[in-house]
Parts: sequence; C-alpha cells; structure tokens
Amino acid sequence: MSKNQELFERAQRTIPGGVNSPVRAFRSVGGTPRFIERAQGAYFWDADGKRYIDYIGSWGPMILGHVHPEVLDAVQRVLANGFSFGAPTEAEIEIAEEICKLVPSIEQVRMVSSGTEATMSALRLARGFTNRSRIIKFEGCYHGHADSLLVKAGSGLLTFGNPTSAGVPADIAKHTTVLEYNNVEQLNEAFSAFGAEIASVIVEPVAGNMNLVRATPEFLNALRERCNEYGSVLIFDEVMCGFRVALGGAQQVYGIKPDLTCLGKVIGGGMPAAAFGGRRDIMAHLAPLGGVYQAGTLSGNPIAVAAGLKTLQLIQRPCFYDDLAKQTRKLVDGLTRAARDAKVPFSADSIGGMFGLYFMDSVPGSFAQIQQGDTKRFNAFFHAMLDAGVYFAPSAFEAGFVSSAHDDGIIDATVDAARGAFASLAA
Repeated sequence: MSKNQELFERAQRTIPGGVNSPVRAFRSVGGTPRFIERAQGAYFWDADGKRYIDYIGSWGPMILGHVHPEVLDAVQRVLANGFSFGAPTEAEIEIAEEICKLVPSIEQVRMVSSGTEATMSALRLARGFTNRSRIIKFEGCYHGHADSLLVKAGSGLLTFGNPTSAGVPADIAKHTTVLEYNNVEQLNEAFSAFGAEIASVIVEPVAGNMNLVRATPEFLNALRERCNEYGSVLIFDEVMCGFRVALGGAQQVYGIKPDLTCLGKVIGGGMPAAAFGGRRDIMAHLAPLGGVYQAGTLSGNPIAVAAGLKTLQLIQRPCFYDDLAKQTRKLVDGLTRAARDAKVPFSADSIGGMFGLYFMDSVPGSFAQIQQGDTKRFNAFFHAMLDAGVYFAPSAFEAGFVSSAHDDGIIDATVDAARGAFASLAA
C-alpha cells in the first residue's frame, strides 16, 4: 500500500471524508488523494516522493511559484517578532495602501482571513448600506460557503433560490435570486420584477469555480447599468481572479468599476488572508464607524500580511503579466493541438494566469454549457496526467493556474505528457 493510501485511510478516521476541503478528496475523479509533503517553484512532491508539475498553485495564490525566496525572506523576518497581536500594525496600513493603489475602485479596504469572510462581509455591508435584503448571484459562481450564497437556481426564472447545502434554512435562501451567468435578458427581467428590493449583485467577472468561464462585456456592462439605475451595490468577487488575470484584476480588463470588490488568494501569497473594499461612502458603514458589524481576531495577521505584501510588490515587475499570460496561452494552445492530433473533442481558454480545459468542442459561456462536457473523458485524462507527473485540478469544474515559475521546459513537458494522455483516450 502506498503512503498516500495509508494517510488517506488514517485521515478518514478523524477528518470527515479524510480532507479539510471537499474537492481534495478526489470524489469526482476517483482514486486516492495525493498528500503533499513539500513544494518548490512549479513542482510539489507527495508522500510517496513522486514529483508533480503543479497547476493548481494552492487554487491560485502561488502566482510566483512555491517558496519564492523573497516571499520566504519577508515571512522569516517577521516571525521572530510574534505570530499574532490582535492589535494594529504598520504593515496592515502598507498592504491596504498597496491594494488601493493597484485597484482604483477600492478607496478603503478591510482585511479578513478567507474569501468566504470577504464575500459574506461585503454582502452584509451592501445590505446595511441599502437597507434591502435581496441579493442576486449567478449559477456556477462560487462565493464561499456562507448560507446566503450556497443557493442554486429555483424551479423557474425569478423564483426563490433553493439551498444547495443541508443546514441552510429556506428563510435565508429565499432572499437570494439565482440567474444564468452571461444572460442579460434574465438580469433585466429580475430588476424589473424586484429592483427596489435588490441590495446587491455579486458576480465572478471571470468565473473559476465552474471551470474558467469569462463574463461577456455586454453582461458586465448590463450589471453596472442596472445597479446604477436601481441603487443596488455591484460586488465583484475577485478572490480568485484578482491579481491573477491582470494587475488591476478583471475590472481592469473589462474597464468596469464595481462598488465593492472581494479579494483573496494572491494577496496572502499562500497565507490565510483576504479582503473586501470599495467606495469610501459604503465602507464608512462598517464598525467602528457605522452600524454594520464585522471583526476577526486574525484579520491582518502580520505573517500573512508580510507574505501578501511582498507578493503584491513582486508582481509589479515589468512584463510580469505579459510573460505570465504568454506561458498560460502556450500551455492551452499546446494542449489543444495535442487533443486535435488525437481527434479528441477538446477546447481550452486562458486569461492572465488562469486557464480552463473543456472536453467539448467549444469554449463554454455558462454553467449549463459547462455541464455538457465529457466528465468521464476528463477523469481519464486527469489520471493519465497524474501518472505522468502532472497535477491538474481533480475536477472538471475547476480552473487551473500557471505561475511565473512555469518556464518553457515545464510547459513543453506538460504538453508532451498530454500527447500520450490524449492518445490513450482516443484508443
């Protein structure tokens, strides 16, 4: 028995499902999860000592690769001063100033410890600011596991949402309306019906949790126009795509300013850190200035701030994003050619350092289209690549990530492995 298998069996005795986040369990692809012991650059090694090219990057934060020496040095320099204070530090001001500089829509920002905290708090703030209850979200967009966000579409357009998790009361879910991503007509109908009740619209402008799906410019412009028209708060959830698709996030790519933005992953440099921020007049409603309460013992933790601040400084190097996008595009183009040569239905897309792989003929634009993909073929491809030492996301419904450590040799090795994997699918 492999050490990975031994660890998985041991873990299941004390941890539900043997993992601390569901996708890690390999339930959708089958097989045994890999228990990771160490990482460096674009690689990590499992408990059996096998090396993998890593394309999840801790689900996005490792934009510089693992254990970047300058980030490591920044963390080591603050460790000796203390792990947590529960009191303000100058470094918190520095990272807030950096975020506000890089994301022009953010005038003030509040640090938290996770993306779920960021989205949950932003929605509470939007409701407190507008004195309204209803929110709109979009099918396939994941905004963390707060109750009001674990909701799927109702049985028909404009019906109440239905909980997607046990433990979410229907009384909470009824305040959430779920619409189809990239569907402007549905959006307009929802505002016509409920406009005066809508506190906020929350959206991933580049979705990463139904695989990579880009919003259309028409869709995001319609969101901005309707929120302006009805006085609703537009929230961009850029926990995943923020600082991933561009230095100013997806809002820079699309040229649209949200009222609030949720950030995470990259701003922690691999440490537990996230944030939400936006217009000064909205942020003024947060305690201690206003009546919307939000707090956290580890918010602005000095170690997490040190890692995040150094990461934000390093990604501002000249040509960083041009080079990152080039390598990501090289990967998806190479995979697409390999699939075409093997005559396997396949398409791929990328933006910045994010990418999506789809076992279907064309790039999808909604959750319903994503569901038309061949998940059995994806699962076989995933395991073939895993055997070849390439670790993609263990789900057909997750985006992938490239770091600045993924050089030409690593991309070429990945594409070479994929040729064998696609050939086995065609056999």
